[in-house]
Amino acid sequence: MGLKGKLISSIEVKCGGHLIHDILHAKPHHISNISPSKVKSFDFHEGETVDVGSIVQWTYNDDGKDKTSKQVIEAVDHETKTITWKVIGGDLLELYDSFTIITSCDHHWTTQTFLYEKKTEDTPEPLVLLGLVLHVTKDIDGHLLK
Repeated sequence: MGLKGKLISSIEVKCGGHLIHDILHAKPHHISNISPSKVKSFDFHEGETVDVGSIVQWTYNDDGKDKTSKQVIEAVDHETKTITWKVIGGDLLELYDSFTIITSCDHHWTTQTFLYEKKTEDTPEPLVLLGLVLHVTKDIDGHLLK
């Protein structure tokens, strides 16, 4: 019991949620320049844009350690500014049997939803990763306001 989890966080952005969505969808490779202390790189393994079926890989700094996350894009909805990223490889799958990140943006808010299933009950909730995502969102917001 208690192996499945869901974390939801929303953060206000001054630049407008649609601009955050544009970065995540059209220019994710820029995030390593916008937030270099947290995101080391972003690469496409299949596909050339963030579209359904594309496979991407992030290298990020999680609590002082470089980690990777390979993901397939399961859904993109431009009307609701939502992208669903399903983890298919990398460090997260050492702790979790499944992990999906849903990013959605509206007016002046971005919301991140983590859906996951822990391998054991002792596996921690992904709060450090959630903090990283919030930090990167703030960095993108600040960058877009310049």
